[in-house]
Amino acid sequence: MADRPTGKLKSGWTTGACATAAAKAAYQALLTGTFPDPVTITLPKGQTPAFALAYMGRGEGHACAGIIKDAGDDPDVTHHALVIATVRTGPTGSGVRFRAGDGVGTVTRPGLPIPPGEPAINPVPRDMMRTVIYETADTHGGDGDVEIEISIPNGAELAKHTWNGRLGIEGGLSILGTTGIVRPFSCAAWIASIHRGVDVARACGTEHVAAATGSTSEAAVIGHYGLDSSAILDMGDFIGGTLKYLRRHPLPHLTIAGGFGKLVKFAQGANDLHSGRSQVDLAQLAQMAETLGASAALSARIAGANTAKQALELAAEADIDLAAAIATRCQSRALEQLDGAPIRVDLMITDRQGRIIAHAR
Repeated sequence: MADRPTGKLKSGWTTGACATAAAKAAYQALLTGTFPDPVTITLPKGQTPAFALAYMGRGEGHACAGIIKDAGDDPDVTHHALVIATVRTGPTGSGVRFRAGDGVGTVTRPGLPIPPGEPAINPVPRDMMRTVIYETADTHGGDGDVEIEISIPNGAELAKHTWNGRLGIEGGLSILGTTGIVRPFSCAAWIASIHRGVDVARACGTEHVAAATGSTSEAAVIGHYGLDSSAILDMGDFIGGTLKYLRRHPLPHLTIAGGFGKLVKFAQGANDLHSGRSQVDLAQLAQMAETLGASAALSARIAGANTAKQALELAAEADIDLAAAIATRCQSRALEQLDGAPIRVDLMITDRQGRIIAHAR
């Protein structure tokens, strides 16, 4: 992830908003022979942004328009991607239909808002595109019976940097957005991806999922259990949000995996493990070490440690297994937050080399 900019952050536009504006411009050109540039659309909450066209083309029975996505200051993989809508005339009475073009994925698993076999164009962008098609038809004398093909050149390559593969979206990117606006560094998109991962696992009958704080612990849990990548939830720092959703949408078995420092924070009461929003309480960690047999001198050294890693090393020198104690406490906290949901939980702590140093089952 890029360094977070300082100062006021600039919002951007979702792929759904860009696809909608491109579809409107293409359909108007199909009906009138002229592309509106810039093209203005109305977002779900009433905003009316205008988009400059970066690509235009016309042929027999079709027109296409493209818009360069501006994600603002959000570190979005689709920032500066070209979103192209090709609009073709459809059979009378067919309404608006959607097709995945080059670089846009197709849904292959149940559990997502769009059923398998359909282009990975989410419901809100579909509604937005239907609206502009029907409005343009009313204004320029069309019937609104069209096929909209959305494509994103290089989208298949960009999709490798997203969670689409794990969610069963093959061949490219998703056309996303519920408001049309990208809020920079928002947690909402990440948490929504966790939710979709749970939904897909439930719909596929997956019985064991793992939620990892990062790639090292993720690799460790996959290696230990032999889980398919589709059973991995990209939890990151959002352990509280993951457990909250699983409480309402349970699966039989959950493994939580992470590094010692992250999971110390969870054991100590944090539900957001980001370094900017929670910190390890070394004094509290020292008290735990004392309950495990640490001397007063060792406890003082742990309280004065520079990092959780150093505290762990100090405890290990005295044969005090802090990692196991943290794993057990994390497991208990997870079960508390699941509040009786029928989920079996085990907790795995890894070191920076990916070795499992504690496992509460």
